[in-house]
Amino acid sequence: MAKEIPMGARGEAEESVEFRHTLTAHHPDLPPVYSTPDMIRLMETAAFHALHRFCEGDEITVGTSINVQHRAPSGVGARIRAEAELESFDGRFYTMRVAAWDGVQEIGSGTVGRAVVSMGKFVKKLNNQGGTRAKNP
Repeated sequence: MAKEIPMGARGEAEESVEFRHTLTAHHPDLPPVYSTPDMIRLMETAAFHALHRFCEGDEITVGTSINVQHRAPSGVGARIRAEAELESFDGRFYTMRVAAWDGVQEIGSGTVGRAVVSMGKFVKKLNNQGGTRAKNP
């Protein structure tokens, strides 16, 4: 299992908003603002960075839960920075406090959950469930 991860372990991730990160990229009737799924992805990346340095061997962390609010819009060209800090640990589940800023204001905050897994075991389990392709219902 991973090395002991200290409370308060932190990670960051940044990106500039491009058209592909906007709601308009998903549907032309929506406004050209940073999408909530992209903000969450950046928060998850920051959480990954906070925990990854404590993983050993083939361990990685994977997302297990999301509870975030997206409170303010950001347009194309805005520089978004997400931060994550380890808030609690319960068994093999880590709760990260996350927030994102656009250089002017906080645009979102909340928590994401992550768990440490063995990449080898994870891929083996995935393959035993029928591979990496989505199955038709």
